[in-house]
Formats: sequence, structure tokens, C-alpha cells
Amino acid sequence: MEVSVLDIKGQDTGRKVTLSESVFGIEPNDHVIYLDVKQYLANQRQGTAKSKERSEHNGSTRKLGRQKGGGGARRGDINSPVLVGGGRVFGPKPRDYGFKLNKKVKVLARKSALSTKAQENAIVVVEDFNLEAPKTKDFVNIAKNLKVDGKKSLLVLPKANKNVYLSARNIKGAEVIPASMLNTYKVLNADVLVISEGALGTIDGILNK
Repeated sequence: MEVSVLDIKGQDTGRKVTLSESVFGIEPNDHVIYLDVKQYLANQRQGTAKSKERSEHNGSTRKLGRQKGGGGARRGDINSPVLVGGGRVFGPKPRDYGFKLNKKVKVLARKSALSTKAQENAIVVVEDFNLEAPKTKDFVNIAKNLKVDGKKSLLVLPKANKNVYLSARNIKGAEVIPASMLNTYKVLNADVLVISEGALGTIDGILNK
């Protein structure tokens, strides 16, 4: 699949790049996409929810009433779960929601996500560029020139670029990441994928090694 390379003014440079068939041209596998996205979202969960059981409360352990003859249940002490302010039964405890996923599954999921975007013609290739200083206005102009303003866009760079990252940080729907951090969730969460020309080789190297 050939894609025209644009400059930051949105004009065709006259050059074309061929997207790797092994990365951008496979038949997407929906199940591995689901698994990779599920793992990504699970890893975002803090898992710090915690409630106190009856043994963790500071209330008195004195028995409130006699065993029989009270006309009600044997409630025990004031920390009993049946009383207001008592412990909670089977409440949440700190836990890790993450789970293991094989490397080959994750690679296939990323290839499937990229191939999905290619099939949707939602990939824009831009020549490598740099900003002299962090400036939101400059990034807004680039987005307008590439016709991705107002859309959820993901700009993939060959490596981390602080000026470009800071320039896009305050723009709603725009995100900038290096190719090494590309993942299935971020690819599918974007309406359009803007890939820097130099990042294509990095993506191929990571997913085809």
C-alpha cells in the first residue's frame, strides 16, 4: 500500500512510501485486539479500593446482649456487619488487575490495529519535522494543514520530542507518542493516525523482529 508523504503545510512532497504488508496489510484479528485492549485498560486500574472488616474496626469487643432471650439475633459486638458503623462483609481489598499476555499475541494485536486504520484510510504520513520551541499555535496550524483538526489524532514520532509533545499537550483530542510506545488501544482510540516518515521504519523494526 502506497501513501503520499505530506509536509507540515499539508502539501504533497511528491514522494510516496510503501506501508509494510506484514504490518499494515494483514487481516485484522478482532479477538487479539480485544485481549490487548483489555490488558491495557486493566493495567490502568489502581486497585487500591479497601474497606474495613469487623476485625479492623476500633470499636469495643464487648458482647451487646445475652445469648438467648433477647428476642432477636445474636449480634455479638458493636463491630458486627449487621449494625450501622460495623465492618463490611466481603468488601474490596487492594489487588492487581493486570494479567499476562503472550508477546506474539500483543504483536499480532498491534498489527491488526494498524491494518484496521489502513483499511479505513485513516493514516496520514508526514515528513519528519521539529519545532524550535513549544508553541501550541504552531501545532494547531500543522493539524489544520493536515486536515486532522477537530478529530482525535495520534501523532507517532521516531523518538520522543519534547517540543512537539508540549505543543500538543493542551489540544483536546491530540496526542503525541514515540513509535516505541505505540499500542493497540491508542491506535484504535484515535480517529486518524498521523505517522512521521521516520517512525515507519521504527514500527516495522519493532513488530517484525
